[in-house]
Amino acid sequence: MKIVFLNDVAYEYAIGSPKAVGGTERDIWILSRALAAAGWSVVVGVCGAIAIGQRRIIEGVEYVGINPGNPVVAWYRFLAAERPDWLFWEGASHWWGILVELAKRHGARTVFHTAFDTDVSPRQALVRRSRWWPLYAWGLKRTDRIFVQHMGQFDMLPSPWRAKSEVLPKVCQLPPVMNTHSGRSPYIAWVAMLRTPKRPDLLVEIARKSPNLKFVVCGGLTAHRSQGDSTAQAAESLKQLPNVEYRGRVDPEEAAGVIENAALLLCTSDQEGFPNTFVQAWSHGTPVVTLRVDPDNIIKQRNVGIVTGTVDATVERLQRLMSSTQERQAMAIRAREYILEQHSAEVVVKKFDAATRHWIR
Repeated sequence: MKIVFLNDVAYEYAIGSPKAVGGTERDIWILSRALAAAGWSVVVGVCGAIAIGQRRIIEGVEYVGINPGNPVVAWYRFLAAERPDWLFWEGASHWWGILVELAKRHGARTVFHTAFDTDVSPRQALVRRSRWWPLYAWGLKRTDRIFVQHMGQFDMLPSPWRAKSEVLPKVCQLPPVMNTHSGRSPYIAWVAMLRTPKRPDLLVEIARKSPNLKFVVCGGLTAHRSQGDSTAQAAESLKQLPNVEYRGRVDPEEAAGVIENAALLLCTSDQEGFPNTFVQAWSHGTPVVTLRVDPDNIIKQRNVGIVTGTVDATVERLQRLMSSTQERQAMAIRAREYILEQHSAEVVVKKFDAATRHWIR
């Protein structure tokens, strides 16, 4: 079957561009590759980075340049030319209501994938054009399949939509070799854009209360989901702390390396979906210490990190784990086992196929 995506940054990830940033975009890049490897015909529409009509195949995925002008016209023409069986979209947007109708006009079915916990609550989901939430809700009502990131999101969905919804894990390729914790650099990684829900202010507080611990922080400033100049203030504070190496915005390869070689990954977020950094960390055997975020209680149930709840508890647990190579190594082994069981391409594509295989044009 044929599936199409619409995402510009997925192409930046595909070509290894340092400009690539964003969890949603990374999800699309990885999932599209997995589907192509499994035999799907996969096309990604890209505005701007590829000339209109130009096609480029990377790892089995075909990237096609579409008109960067009026998006509705560009999407209509793209769907008319490609004639896909399925259209995939990830993340809340008022455009989704329009895209669903365009897809139906061209005989395609639609898949929506959540990116953030509030995506399942249309009135709270939109960051931009929030008053247009009914258009987004219309798209969710009319879409054929909804994939959520964890059961917590499923339970928050309006009940009429649950029959067409299920959990789709993120795809993650397990690296063949893991750096043992006895040989790792003794630092704690924090990797995310400095936006308000990520709570960089809590990172500053934790680092100040842990002067003997080293933190490596990767994350640039952004206006998306941010309030005032609070994130800029957090960045300035991080730069002043002697135990923090603040690198700012880095390319995806550098960020992945920071996670891979860290003793721990720290998450201070108030809300997420299912963080890409968690999956990356566990695939490399890096345990996660998180204040609040623990989708489906995986961290607690699988013992692949620690959920702390408070800043002071976080400081105490970081100190303990950084002094225990053996405990971190045991968590690392369990984390990689979990990734292999739940996030391999074979497992995820099988779930995707099961949700879509009954319908063929």
